[in-house]
Amino acid sequence: MAEHNDTGRWGEQKAAEYLERKGYRILWRDWRDGHRDLDIVAVDADQLVVVEVKTRRNADYMPPELAVDARKMRSLAVAAAKFVGTYGIEFPLRFDIVAVTGTPGGDCDIRHIEDAFTPMQY
Repeated sequence: MAEHNDTGRWGEQKAAEYLERKGYRILWRDWRDGHRDLDIVAVDADQLVVVEVKTRRNADYMPPELAVDARKMRSLAVAAAKFVGTYGIEFPLRFDIVAVTGTPGGDCDIRHIEDAFTPMQY
């Protein structure tokens, strides 16, 4: 398995732990529908939260959250609509980004951007 895949999985684990500490209830991790995926689907109070996790070893090139571009937002919106339809979920929907910077075995920085985007904008 490629090192970047290991780093990505580690980042998703760190993000899930972080969200659970904040009181989120994780419903699903790495949900897939064809080539689309949702990193984390959780409930925060009375909202369904789709969380895109971006992990980078460092932010020298750019902060991880900037990798969520308009194309990725559209893809997340399509996958989230499929998830909601598949499971008949009636909660309001929110899209968050969790940016993880660091490496396994070392320190990491976690930035949580709540309500990061509205898919109708893209």
